Amino acid sequence: MRQFFEIILPLMLPTAIYVAYAVLLRPRGGGGMPEVPWIWLGGAGVLLLAVSLLAVALVGGAKPTDKYLPPKIVNGQIQQGHYEPAP
Repeated sequence: MRQFFEIILPLMLPTAIYVAYAVLLRPRGGGGMPEVPWIWLGGAGVLLLAVSLLAVALVGGAKPTDKYLPPKIVNGQIQQGHYEPAP
């Protein structure tokens, strides 16, 4: 699910917004869709992808020195994996 929000959504969102915009503004006389500006849509998608990856890198995650402890079973209960600060 994380990959969807970090990669697919930023790449597809500009195209979806443009298609919705074009459908709302197309002539009522049955005219076709206007030519799609693929270069601008692709550039906007790559820009959104870069912004989302930068935000994840700056905001999320643990410090490089932290130690990851994987999930384990304790008294029949699953204890989630987590990071412990380095001593």
